[in-house]
Amino acid sequence: MNAPHPAMVGRPVYLDYNGTTPVDPAVLEAMLPFLSREFGNPSSSHAYGQAARQAVEVARMQVSDLIGGQHGRVVFTGSGSEADALAIRGAVLANRREGGRPQVITQATEHPAVLAACADLAELHGVDVTVLGVDGDGLVDPGAVAAAITESTVMVSVMHANNETGTIQPIAEIARAAHSRGVLVHCDAAQSAGKVHVDVAELGVDLLTVVGHKMYAPKGVAALWVRDGVRLRPLVGGGGQEGGLRAGTENVAYIAGFGHAALLAGRSVEAGEAGRLTGLRDHLQAALERLLPGRVHLNGHPVRRLPNTLNISIDDTRALSVLSAAADIAASAGSACHSGRDTPSEVLAAMGIETGRALSAIRLSMGRWTTLADVDRAAAAVASASRELR
Repeated sequence: MNAPHPAMVGRPVYLDYNGTTPVDPAVLEAMLPFLSREFGNPSSSHAYGQAARQAVEVARMQVSDLIGGQHGRVVFTGSGSEADALAIRGAVLANRREGGRPQVITQATEHPAVLAACADLAELHGVDVTVLGVDGDGLVDPGAVAAAITESTVMVSVMHANNETGTIQPIAEIARAAHSRGVLVHCDAAQSAGKVHVDVAELGVDLLTVVGHKMYAPKGVAALWVRDGVRLRPLVGGGGQEGGLRAGTENVAYIAGFGHAALLAGRSVEAGEAGRLTGLRDHLQAALERLLPGRVHLNGHPVRRLPNTLNISIDDTRALSVLSAAADIAASAGSACHSGRDTPSEVLAAMGIETGRALSAIRLSMGRWTTLADVDRAAAAVASASRELR
């Protein structure tokens, strides 16, 4: 068991690992030389630059190794949203088919970054965007993907695991359907890489997004894996960094941290961390069901979901009120608050979950420093708040 993270001692139980992870102290240690002694520009040819360049290339290899990406290249970006935009806009603009309007296919519970990139293509470049529905567990049907493909389809973009419910999509089946028609496949794996086994060859994807702050690296660094032979048009042109796909001097310290985080995440997956988290997740659900009999309802697929993610609705509550009253935990509501008003999560709405249940949804996500004692403490806090607010 890991020693307590210094940022969490004496504070509420942290159950928002899907929102962001704390920086692992070992990752911070790997970053420090590039914030002090090794300050060179990785594009410089002298000794200072060479040390920085080596750090970037080592990190590139470490991220690639995490996802089995030997037959492609890793392009570092400043965020997962940027990586998604580079994948979707970059690929569609570089691979337009002859005749007709190009088409992109995605699905209704995608991350907003993917939906925004698709919307930009529609508005600015006349691209047709098809958004497929999902079933009550949040799964998109590979058959629906196949049926939506036309001669003008350039790309299918479907996330690996949903950030709210943890539902894991059938990416390999989707990729087979797309590739049979010569269509590229992008997958946002921000939530799954480093938590479960992710291999780009097994998934069959052409582009994959990985994000640092979802695997114990700092915010502000991410990557897009690009299969060999896939053409992209850069979002940012300039000095030719990152193989000409992302101009701007690389953030060496953050990239070095990201690489080390990927190395640690790979070891964690191999060591069976997913099994530990699954046990904690299921223990938390069982505890809440025992403390709030008949009031707890699971949102998302009961089996095909991330090991660390529990999204539940509690009858006769509002999620934001429960979390405000349960000051002993830090977690997220499954609904967003806009201009002081609760609105249902778009993900849960797309799954057909009725408004009242969607407004009561809470996402509890665990991670490297979550313990059984934390889970019991959180269950007691949520149950107490839910009883008071009923």
